[in-house]
Amino acid sequence: MKKLISHQLVDYLERRGIKDVFGLCGHTVIAMLDPLKDSKLRFVSVRHEQVAAHAADGYARVTKKASVVLCHLGPGLTNAVTGVANASLDSVPMVVIAGDVPSYYYGKHPHQEVNMHCDGSQYDIYKPFVKRAWRIDSPELFPEILDKAFRLAESGRPGPVLISVPMDMFSREIDTAYFERTYHDSSTTVKPALPKETAMEIAKMLIEAKKPVIHAGGQLITSQASEELTALVDFLDIPVTRTLMGQGAISDKHPLHVGMTGFWGTKYVNETSAGADVILGVGTRFAEADSSSWYENVTFASKTKIIQIDIDPIEIGRNFPVVIGAVADPKHALKTILEAAKELKPEGIDRPQLRKEIEEYKKAFKASNKEISEDNRFPMTPQRILKDVREVFPEDGIIVTDVGWNKNGMGQQFDITLPGTILHPGGLATMGFGPAAILGTKLAAPDKKVITLVGDGGFGANPTVMATAVEQNIPVVWVVMNNSAFGTIAGLEAAHYNHTFGTVFKKPDGSSYNPNWAEVAKAYGIKSKKITSADEFKGAFQEALDSNEPYLLDVPMENIPVPTDGIWNINDIYTPKENVFEGKLMYGEASKSKHVTTK
Repeated sequence: MKKLISHQLVDYLERRGIKDVFGLCGHTVIAMLDPLKDSKLRFVSVRHEQVAAHAADGYARVTKKASVVLCHLGPGLTNAVTGVANASLDSVPMVVIAGDVPSYYYGKHPHQEVNMHCDGSQYDIYKPFVKRAWRIDSPELFPEILDKAFRLAESGRPGPVLISVPMDMFSREIDTAYFERTYHDSSTTVKPALPKETAMEIAKMLIEAKKPVIHAGGQLITSQASEELTALVDFLDIPVTRTLMGQGAISDKHPLHVGMTGFWGTKYVNETSAGADVILGVGTRFAEADSSSWYENVTFASKTKIIQIDIDPIEIGRNFPVVIGAVADPKHALKTILEAAKELKPEGIDRPQLRKEIEEYKKAFKASNKEISEDNRFPMTPQRILKDVREVFPEDGIIVTDVGWNKNGMGQQFDITLPGTILHPGGLATMGFGPAAILGTKLAAPDKKVITLVGDGGFGANPTVMATAVEQNIPVVWVVMNNSAFGTIAGLEAAHYNHTFGTVFKKPDGSSYNPNWAEVAKAYGIKSKKITSADEFKGAFQEALDSNEPYLLDVPMENIPVPTDGIWNINDIYTPKENVFEGKLMYGEASKSKHVTTK
């Protein structure tokens, strides 16, 4: 029996358990909209393709399965680039199905084709950041490519893939027998485990170490390894540092959780990591921000023996040489290491003095922020906003951050106790991620409260998210931390150049300017409130959560930099110091040009 490919594709997505498709119309995908209309799938139509990609990103982070984006060719595909690239750098599985020019018009440069250097090759645009890009040249191969696409997106280090579909392919009929293979292909892939002998070697090193540290990354969230991590930490009494993306892998309130390392890490956290004799890095790439630009003895030290476990072999030893490198799923690996540790040292290890030291540090750190967190001045301090949110927001609710205080400050100061309850844009650090990602997050977790904390710059990047929330009836809350600026960059510029040119929002006469986001929200048909005092915010936030409908809070905020003792190379580029050498990293060589502080 023959059937249109578009209808067979929708059948395939339904059988695979897909419930939502995020996208935007265009003449190349109308043939897909027709079967979607009467399917079980919900088509989440947006006003900009970047919103679709970010919403799909949030959705996949919650479901732990590949989300689906449907977009038009040319500008549709390029509009989605940033959102798909963000998902790629944060290891989020996604299948992008993009319309393309008709297959019989290759070389003729039809309407909206990207064609400066090649013909019929728009999928090349995505090759730098997707795991694989396919173009459908034969309709009979579509089923096989679909199975490959979903498997690749979800296995290994997860990430987006692209299927570029010439629009005529959607409208071709093929025998349903070609899709028969998709009924038999398993939709799951078994992840690699850690060999027992390797686990024994790692456990032995951790047991014998005088100052061991476990450094936890975002893969622990993806692989749902929090229980295994906590069990190993408790058994051997090993302190845990984490990356920004690793927040929630272990409770921020756990007595052995030290905190976030790197540029936004505190001196104590970084010194704990730098002073370790053995570090077990699990599910982390030892990225720049988490590693203080890889400066010697700041976050990590060359004397430390590093063990690295990662799902992606290319990351092993990328930034630091390792004494043991293992490709394994973090959940399986930690479980196996714990079993080995119990076999080698059945009584476990107790470090009461270490627990006391960490407790005293946390108390002192919170005390240092107490005054500014309770300050009643207005515009509000970001610390006060975070304090009030934490006191009201349910522990199992999901917070999506963006860029600035709402991400860096949250990672440093905001206690997350349950895995998967905070979603950060880490690798690409995309401004505008939060307001869109909460749409997919809420659809994937309808029973949870879902909010974003976002700067006014990030929210202003794409306020059309509000239209989608109304049309799809998605009850989320946007908390716009409004400092009338691209605040983080304004702070950097002021620190190095003593001005804020190009970073604050002003009219030609120099007076401050920003849209009244509460009024803009009302124009979209969304409940909103402009906060007028610090004492008003907490009650308004509770009201927004209780409303069970889209709600926006415009919260005037001071532009206070996130306090940090950490090191970031960009500061030393802008303001070089004495004994500064470009390229002097751990294990690196220094040139004679002065740029980067040697620490």
